[in-house]
Amino acid sequence: MTEQLRLMAVHAHPDDESSKGAATMAKYVSEGVDVLVVTCTGGERGSILNPKLQGDPYIEEHIHEVRKKEMDEAREILGVKQEWLGFVDSGLPEGDPLPPLPEGCFALQDVEVAAGRLVKLIREFKPQVITTYDENGGYPHPDHIMTHKITMVAFEAAGDPEKYPEAGEPWQPQKVYYNQGFNKPRTLALHEALLARGMESPYGEWLERWKEFERRERTLTTYVPCADFFEIRDKALIAHATQIDPDGGWFRVPMDIQREVWPTEEYELAKSLVDTSLPEDDLFAGIRNN
Repeated sequence: MTEQLRLMAVHAHPDDESSKGAATMAKYVSEGVDVLVVTCTGGERGSILNPKLQGDPYIEEHIHEVRKKEMDEAREILGVKQEWLGFVDSGLPEGDPLPPLPEGCFALQDVEVAAGRLVKLIREFKPQVITTYDENGGYPHPDHIMTHKITMVAFEAAGDPEKYPEAGEPWQPQKVYYNQGFNKPRTLALHEALLARGMESPYGEWLERWKEFERRERTLTTYVPCADFFEIRDKALIAHATQIDPDGGWFRVPMDIQREVWPTEEYELAKSLVDTSLPEDDLFAGIRNN
């Protein structure tokens, strides 16, 4: 390597970093890559999804502090650095018609203004590679969609001295990827592997719902082998105790089956300023030794 490799993962809420690309990050950390997670919001409006903690008055009253502490623990487990972008969680609006988003929340920010905070972090950290969500947010949560928007603006602007001059010396990242770990080929492969072994699959309902959605299949360009780090991924996810039920669907597929059937995490290369050939097995393909 001619210089230190640096990876920035931009996420909407605390816990997203542990459910999307966590094993990849842990693998790169083990190889000496500098990894920074950027968390856009504090997750203040996230529902308490772990039934064991629902109704706890302390957690409900201090959700911001609780989720910050969970993030600290997950960060230590993954071995990454982490920065808060400082926006307020928009919540996931439900109902028909959908209610308006809360005033002042992340999803209602001006995209160009909000991107300035991320440009500053990009120029300070100097990542060659950035990961984020696709234009649908991975799923249509307003904060995930906003995370996509500001990341793409910041990727283009960070290397332009005319843009955000107050945010520091220009730095141009070379590649940006969309997390695509929740993809149909992986889900189907694990589902069929469980059924073939006479085991119950948690994915039957998911696959039925997939048929209902008129969404195009994403192009998977990059398969990062990281099966040795699946246990670290799960440990980091469980650290987000208010969000994750340790007895829930996340952990129903035995680890040996996961490693055998689908030992990678997947990404979609959205933009590259370096030559690379697809498919890749490395987010730094085309960058190492250039």
